[in-house]
Amino acid sequence: MTSFAFTDLLIGVGVAFFLEGLLFLASPSWMRRAMESTLAAPDRLLRIAGVISALGGLMLIWMVRH
Repeated sequence: MTSFAFTDLLIGVGVAFFLEGLLFLASPSWMRRAMESTLAAPDRLLRIAGVISALGGLMLIWMVRH
């Protein structure tokens, strides 16, 4: 685990888990409703949201690194 990129990846995953945990801690009922609405959403909408989220994350990483 000496690779800088791998370390950054693990830090990013840790931050994501931390933030998700805070959401569950702050409002478990809201998170439950959000998950239920996600289950009801069509696959196409989830894919679009996934692409937008992934591209936004890449843009954020690029902006921080440059």
